[in-house]
Amino acid sequence: MGSNYGYCFVCFIILLPVISYSQDFTYSRATYYGSPDCLGTPTGACGFGEYGRTVNNANVAGVSRLYRNGTGCGGCYQVRCKAPNICTDDGVNVVVTDYGEGDRTDFILSTRAYARLAQPNMVLELFAYGVVDVEYRRVPCRYSGYNVMFKVHENSRFPEYLAIVILYQGGLNDILAVQIWQEDCKEWTGMRKAYGGVWDMPNPPKGYISLRFQVSGSEGLKWVQASNVLPSEWKVGVAYDSAIQLN
Repeated sequence: MGSNYGYCFVCFIILLPVISYSQDFTYSRATYYGSPDCLGTPTGACGFGEYGRTVNNANVAGVSRLYRNGTGCGGCYQVRCKAPNICTDDGVNVVVTDYGEGDRTDFILSTRAYARLAQPNMVLELFAYGVVDVEYRRVPCRYSGYNVMFKVHENSRFPEYLAIVILYQGGLNDILAVQIWQEDCKEWTGMRKAYGGVWDMPNPPKGYISLRFQVSGSEGLKWVQASNVLPSEWKVGVAYDSAIQLN
């Protein structure tokens, strides 16, 4: 794997800048998973697909305790390593896109994210550790230029089965529930949490589809509604813009 590192450590663009935030750091450990292109994995447990490989310039992570049965999917964390004379002061901000258990670790970072823990001239030394002591804290996700998007998951089958995954959830928000508007009975009906960040429903309503989702964040519990966010002939694999931003 060492031969792949050299081209992965240059020109990193940070979409989630380090933010001064009052939450204390928690001590833990982190490791990394090998990837020939240094990106994330499209088969992550959150169900994000290609988004899970490339979001945040592929500074992504699998987590164990923080996964919380999928509620932790899409959360952002600042991770700083503690190896003397090797690590940067700011570390790296990562997006949770997968589940993973390591050697008493809370984070299994993409190769690219693990490299960004180190000072530029100490990257190979950090990789020699394999597992490193870290401290981490939850930070707001920031996606400049992106609204929350509803992606029709690849397992969907038009028109009899709809599965969605919510992308670009900003701020410190966790998504706790998703509901779909049933026009025929004039009520909101809950979607099932299939796995990770994927929500589904058999026999979804015909016509334009309105969704709302419950978030828990810095403002407490609230429902956020996206009216007519999916067209009447929604397409599998397509992500639809909600025109909503979460802070």
